[in-house]
Amino acid sequence: MPPTNVHQPMSARPAQRPDALAASLVATGSIYQAGTSRTLFEDRRARYVGDTITVTITENTSAATKSNSSLSKTGSISASSGPNVNLPGKSLIELKGSSSNTAAGKGEAAANNVFTGTITVTVIEVLANGNLLVSGEKQVAIGHGQEYIRLSGIINPYFVNAANTIASSQIADARIEYKESGGISEAQVMGWLARFFLTFMPF
Repeated sequence: MPPTNVHQPMSARPAQRPDALAASLVATGSIYQAGTSRTLFEDRRARYVGDTITVTITENTSAATKSNSSLSKTGSISASSGPNVNLPGKSLIELKGSSSNTAAGKGEAAANNVFTGTITVTVIEVLANGNLLVSGEKQVAIGHGQEYIRLSGIINPYFVNAANTIASSQIADARIEYKESGGISEAQVMGWLARFFLTFMPF
């Protein structure tokens, strides 16, 4: 199973109902008991640990960067003298020198990622301000490989619609993963011995 960075645990069971409340239900014969049922006018949105909520994954990110740099430097030196009467043949001395340095660089990078789908996650903790910490995983086995979709983050209950659904763009501290295991994914990973020798190669 591929490692994950999402909040743990992946799921949580709802809190057990206290025995005292269960006994009170039997003793009084009342249908409604405070602490064991939801409010009469409360909708079915996720509010407590163990509740589930559906997340619509609509991630579309793109980024691009481009840079150019150019550097040029030129220098020259020249010296000359006329006939030298102290040397045989009255020689002519002439010195010339020149230098030139040129450097140019160019870089360009672009990325475009699209991830769509749906996943139902579980409330694993209710924070002090009412926000919900959710986490969940979906496993799909196709042939000899498996696909893993994982998601976790913090949800503001006011962003949850009446259908108990929220968009992934409205989740704070969102961690969304799509990984796979099997022969195809293993073929794309460099062997451990090749990685070992690659760390010592100077080029």
